[in-house]
Amino acid sequence: MSIIIRKYTDKDLQEMKIIWNEVVEEANSFPQEKPLNDKDAFDFFANQSYTGVAEENGKIAGLYILHPNNIGRCSHIANSSYAVKKDQRGKHIGEALVKDSLKIASGLSFRILQFNAVVAKNHGAIHLYKKLGFKQLGIIPGGFRMNNGTYEDIIPFYIKLM
Repeated sequence: MSIIIRKYTDKDLQEMKIIWNEVVEEANSFPQEKPLNDKDAFDFFANQSYTGVAEENGKIAGLYILHPNNIGRCSHIANSSYAVKKDQRGKHIGEALVKDSLKIASGLSFRILQFNAVVAKNHGAIHLYKKLGFKQLGIIPGGFRMNNGTYEDIIPFYIKLM
C-alpha cells in the first residue's frame, strides 16, 4: 500500500464528494443529513482551514477537513472530520489521515484538536483516537440521532497539539 496524504485540488472534488456522501448516507458518524451536490462540495471543501486527501495509485481513498471548532477566544481549538471510501476501509487510511491532520493543525497554530460527536458505537474510531493519545471528555447521552429515529450516545475527544 502506497498512500500519499496531500492537500486536495479541484480535480479531486468528484471523488471526494462521492466518499463524503457515502459517509453522510451511512448516517452513523457525520451530523450532516443531506449529501453534497457539486456546487456545495466545491464551497464546503474550499472553505475549510485545510482539506487533505489520501491518494493511492492515483485514486482518492479518503479525506479529511480541518477548521476552527469555534470562533474568537476559542478559535485555537480545531475540529476535524474523516471519511474513507467504503472499499478502502481496514487499510489504516483513517489513521494516516488523523496523523496528518495533527501535523497540519499544529502548523496552522491550533493548540487543541477536538472531536465533538464521536458516536459511541463507532468502536474503530474510538480505538484509533485512544491509540493516538486523544482523551475522552465524557459521554453525551442520546447526542446523535440515527436514521431510524433512535438516539445514540456521543463521546467528545481532544488532544493537545502544543
